[in-house]
Amino acid sequence: MGTTVEDVVIVGGGIAGLATAVALKRAGIEALVLERSEGLRATGAALTLFPNAWVALDALGVSHKLASYTSSLKGYVTDVDTGEVQEISFTKANGDAVGPRSVHRKALLEALADELPVHSIHFSSKISAIETQQHEGSSIAIVHMENGTVIKAKVLIGCDGVHSVVSRWLGLSEPVLSGRSAVRGLAVYPQGHGLERNVQQYVGSGRRAGFVPLTDKEIYWFFSCTSPAKGTFLAEYPEDIQKEVLENHAKDLPPIFSDVVQHSDLSTLTWAPLKFRYPWNVVFGNLSKQNITVAGDAMHPMTPDLAQGGCSSLEDAVILGRHIGTSFVKNGQVIVQKEMSEVLGKYVEERRWRVALLITGSYISGWMQQAGSGWGMKFLRDAIFYKFLFPKMVRYLYYDSGKLDF
Repeated sequence: MGTTVEDVVIVGGGIAGLATAVALKRAGIEALVLERSEGLRATGAALTLFPNAWVALDALGVSHKLASYTSSLKGYVTDVDTGEVQEISFTKANGDAVGPRSVHRKALLEALADELPVHSIHFSSKISAIETQQHEGSSIAIVHMENGTVIKAKVLIGCDGVHSVVSRWLGLSEPVLSGRSAVRGLAVYPQGHGLERNVQQYVGSGRRAGFVPLTDKEIYWFFSCTSPAKGTFLAEYPEDIQKEVLENHAKDLPPIFSDVVQHSDLSTLTWAPLKFRYPWNVVFGNLSKQNITVAGDAMHPMTPDLAQGGCSSLEDAVILGRHIGTSFVKNGQVIVQKEMSEVLGKYVEERRWRVALLITGSYISGWMQQAGSGWGMKFLRDAIFYKFLFPKMVRYLYYDSGKLDF
């Protein structure tokens, strides 16, 4: 099928991959994005973007495309066992009225993809192998495709998710099961739902559920629980997922939650185990080697309990784009292969500790909210986590990944 040579090849056309391509485009670099799916991946229905994500989207020049989504400045957590309700704030201690906004995943992907030349995203592109070759004292990555095509890349970036081929090539440890699984979906009310755009959560022994309105007619909802016993299969068909949640998990939750689940667009329902990479494997692992690195879930898969999977991917994109773009511009619009190992190394060192802390915080958040209903755990959750730890975590989510001024 032939051999081609590219400046930058990005494996994966999800949030991290498309955002990185947009960041590089702002520096004048046209990256080739290889996506194994037949089109944009919209699995997950929606995602919540905290202020750090919006700073990154500003830098990428796409935040205005998502301006119709409004902030959720506060949330309510209901203890299923006692009926007690706590209010939690998503604003900083100084009162800045900037909260998270939940958006359609597809809308975000389309906003990013629209910034790129159509020919720069190759769908149905599956990788069979990766190798490196030395050329004039520098390294070049060689990507072998299943259709026989060979692509030589001056820089190779793996944005190919939790089961990343590129991270495996780097020798990173495989993500591990968290012991929990989650259902996510989108509810549609053609006549409108009439709810305020606040986050509603329900916590109990071994489970957590919640929802947040996206628009006047759509609501994003989730349910997470202790994973079924080993060997038990999670429901795969949307109708079975909906039935399982309604009949076995939501019976004692407030009627509004069951109503939301009943209004689900079945095509958006997913149920999957929650995985993460041990933070020490991120701190001490090989996140880059020569001219190859990773970003997004390929680098730092984490549980969704702080809603930082997509947010941190957007941070990665801006920071990686700035490091590569700065070198590119400095060298007269040329990728100098000999510099790439150092350039990628600087990106990795800038990201390593922050994402390791996000993985840790996300895991702790999920564990403390869902671990049990005994008085000890309830005290930890209500008096320690929601009152003390969570506000500190929210402040950590107000992060500025910087500009892309080249």
